[in-house]
Amino acid sequence: MSDNTLAAYRRDLLDARQRLDGRDLYAVSTADLSQCLAGRYADGLKARSSARWLSCLRGFYRHAVRKGRLKNDPSLGLAAPKLGRALPGVLSGRDVEALLAAPGLDTATGLRDRAMLELLYATGLRVSELVGLPLVCVNQRQGVVRVMGKGDKERLVPVGEVALGWIGRYLQEARPSLAREGRTAALFVSNRGEAMSRQNFWYAIKRYAAQAGIRTTISPHTLRHAFATHLLDNGADLRAVQMMLGHSDLSTTQIYTHVAQSRLKTLHAQHHPRG
Repeated sequence: MSDNTLAAYRRDLLDARQRLDGRDLYAVSTADLSQCLAGRYADGLKARSSARWLSCLRGFYRHAVRKGRLKNDPSLGLAAPKLGRALPGVLSGRDVEALLAAPGLDTATGLRDRAMLELLYATGLRVSELVGLPLVCVNQRQGVVRVMGKGDKERLVPVGEVALGWIGRYLQEARPSLAREGRTAALFVSNRGEAMSRQNFWYAIKRYAAQAGIRTTISPHTLRHAFATHLLDNGADLRAVQMMLGHSDLSTTQIYTHVAQSRLKTLHAQHHPRG
């Protein structure tokens, strides 16, 4: 599993132990775990977060039973939270344009952020994939970026001319001053001469969204949603979108067809005489 997944599971186990007042996780009952789960609901945590928390504990206890540390799995009697199929929030084309234009181009960091936003919208990369791109991953002649995704699966994603132009400008005008004598092999470099972090880029997007007057809450993943939905809105093949997003299961990609259908219903209601 990826480092981010392992870190999330570690947080979930630590959360469980804290809710159990530091007790040994091997010495708890189903009732104890049920009380922890109820405490998460009382704290207002989302059902999806609690579902992951429970999945983590179930994996933990399955492993303990296999290794002979426990005879019975105390998590078996717990009911998983019911998850609705939430549609991803998607920016309109106008909002995307405003967000992309928000970074100032008079500084190296502003030019870097513009290139990152353009590449993110042009390719639909995950933010972890974006900040982890090495310098040699972009083939400007062929117009593709080589991405190492979840499970160390490599894929090639096409990049449009606009995004390639911004990357070329960033490489020529901004990266040399940020990289400080080439100490890092990362494509996108922070003002400390190191690879950009997910947190830094998340904060940057929040700031640019405010500057662009976007009222909805957005994250780097919002541009990934916009990439997929705008492709499908304009007639892209679902399988092709799946490959570009790096989804192993087509059903994960199909969520974006529901977004497109909801837009069609809205347009129908607004413009059809009997809508």
